[in-house]
Amino acid sequence: MAEISRVALSVLKASGAYSEEAVARIAEGVAVNPEMGVAEAAVKFGGIKEDEFLEKVGAVLGYSYTSLEKASPSADVLKQLPPAAANQYGVLPLRMEGGSLVVASHDPFSTTIQDGIRLAAGCPVTIVLATKEEIEKAVKKFYGVGAEAIQKMLEDGRYAVDDSLGSIEKIDVGAEGEEASIVKFVNQIIAEADRQGATDIHIEPQETELRIRYRIDGMLHKVDVPPQLNRLKSAIISRVKVMANLDIAEKRLPQDGRIGIRIGGEDIDIRVSTMPSAWGESISLRILAKAGNFVKMCDLGFNDRDFAVVDKIIHRPNGIFLVTGPTGSGKSTSLYSFLHEVNTMDVRILTAEDPIEYQMDGIVQVQMDSEIDMTFARALRAFLRQDPDKIMVGEIRDRETAEIAINASLTGHMVFSTLHTNDAAGAFPRLTDMGVEPFLIASAIAGVMGQRLTRRLCPKCKREVPLDRKYYTLSYPPVRETVWEPAGCDSCSRTGYKGRRALFEVLEVDEDIETAIVKRANATEIRHLALQRGMKTLREDGWDKVFKGVTSVKEIMRVTEDQ
Repeated sequence: MAEISRVALSVLKASGAYSEEAVARIAEGVAVNPEMGVAEAAVKFGGIKEDEFLEKVGAVLGYSYTSLEKASPSADVLKQLPPAAANQYGVLPLRMEGGSLVVASHDPFSTTIQDGIRLAAGCPVTIVLATKEEIEKAVKKFYGVGAEAIQKMLEDGRYAVDDSLGSIEKIDVGAEGEEASIVKFVNQIIAEADRQGATDIHIEPQETELRIRYRIDGMLHKVDVPPQLNRLKSAIISRVKVMANLDIAEKRLPQDGRIGIRIGGEDIDIRVSTMPSAWGESISLRILAKAGNFVKMCDLGFNDRDFAVVDKIIHRPNGIFLVTGPTGSGKSTSLYSFLHEVNTMDVRILTAEDPIEYQMDGIVQVQMDSEIDMTFARALRAFLRQDPDKIMVGEIRDRETAEIAINASLTGHMVFSTLHTNDAAGAFPRLTDMGVEPFLIASAIAGVMGQRLTRRLCPKCKREVPLDRKYYTLSYPPVRETVWEPAGCDSCSRTGYKGRRALFEVLEVDEDIETAIVKRANATEIRHLALQRGMKTLREDGWDKVFKGVTSVKEIMRVTEDQ
């Protein structure tokens, strides 16, 4: 090892990329941690980027440097190197040239890697260099996430695969050891979803495949998985059900459960739902935010007017503040940011939730359970005997819950809740339709906030373009002649978007709006009054964020309606 290190260090000096001090740091790094290897130490301690290191060192050793952005190895080439070898050595087969397998590697010094690849492929090997990150992404793309674990399962005698049925007849679901292949594969799927920032994982059995999709920034993306996965779909589904403490023998009825796991030292809570389908059980996993990972109210993206109105309402001693929007529009995130804002030692906060999505210190959170008749209405009645200052109800679903929430607000409590309506003004007719008297609604509701989530433009690749002339006919004139649109880069996985930002419309109830509610005015009339008092619609708030470069015109047209 010492002799190889000396050779490698002489190559580093010959490359011209490192000073004497840098070479000394690299040598010290390898001496302290020999398992690190010279290539890793050169990137970590050398002070230059990995691609520059590979180009200059590769030139000395006679290796070419390549980008894998447009790599497209054929199925035959991928078969030359088993997924286990590709993952073990961190390499990607690219093509065959003159009987030799061209392989991308990130380590130009390791003869162990080169010998191992040559043995696994069973043919001569030619090395080209590429960055470790690019290779890892390409291996997942072309072999599929968890390909190594899938190969091991197929080779494992414990999994009896019936090719005629395309399923597993006998599964050892008790194999939960650290290295059990089925456990490893499911863990890789969840870890990759967390790494990509997915909010949901959908495992969907099809006739000829087991399709896995991640929902990232509100959009579904298919996960590259090995084609053999369909033969193991029963094992995958059973493993998830075991993790969620569900009945693996019950395949005819929907089931719900939860999984608590730890990734990278952080706890993650996953909500699991199974649904029987034509080709097997479909499973949806909702990845819930980590405990304590709250978005502050100042970071939600309010304009100055909306921030001031919301801040005034949530600090009121009594009343109801409703957040409206469809499923997945960020209502819970907003509510928790409001609770975080008012959560002080002298304020008692109780919440009724189904399920508890965030765990917040300093408040009393109650899980709803319909099986024991623990409903929102029942929890609210009990809350009133618990001396609360602020109450949060997950959702107002019926007349009983609405009336108890209104009674709580009229007896000196501030109530936060959500309601499923298309916009803020639609909350009042919705409550009236539930059978609540309009005069009670007018007296109790302090404000309503409608919201949607729009994808945020990737800051690294967004590009400025002229605004299409057709948008100049808007009732609110454009404030810029240019806007930004998505381009796509490695940072955003070529989508052009990274993260999401909320759009808001905040309706504050005043005397005129109270009068309109009592007279059973429709949503259009109430919206018109609110607009006269400075409220911006979701579409208008969207345009403000377009002109600030936060999102694109296409996105606000997708998630909002022109009113």
